[in-house]
Amino acid sequence: MTKAETYQSLLPQIQALVEGETDTIAMMANVAAALHQTFCFWWTGFYRVIGNELVLGPFQGPVACMHIPFGRGVCGTAWQRQETMIVPNVHQFAGHIACSSESKSEIVVPVFRDGQVIAVLDIDSAEYNTFDAIDKEYLEQMVKTIVWK
Repeated sequence: MTKAETYQSLLPQIQALVEGETDTIAMMANVAAALHQTFCFWWTGFYRVIGNELVLGPFQGPVACMHIPFGRGVCGTAWQRQETMIVPNVHQFAGHIACSSESKSEIVVPVFRDGQVIAVLDIDSAEYNTFDAIDKEYLEQMVKTIVWK
């Protein structure tokens, strides 16, 4: 199965998981778990916007940074720019926050509610050049179709 076909199969499953749920943390937990299990990413999770920083939310994978300032690292930059960031080699990203040297590539997708970024979906890979336009398209579609409470 191609990557696009895997996403196409996963999206309705994620919709079914979160349908009717009113707790954002619970939704984030199941979305992270479903993505992580399906694609075997190295780290999959959410950072929530709390005040002027991103705070670690539900995730799958090894321990992670707990606080990320606005505009710092890939996650903080995606929040600041309000756009998805694909980084083929995190070690070449200026200002990268090295929570682990195992992380090699990353995609960060902002999560919006009422036009404001409320969180970011952060996915890391232990391989370089893991993420591409297919990941961007389907991950953006996924976070847009979920009704974040």
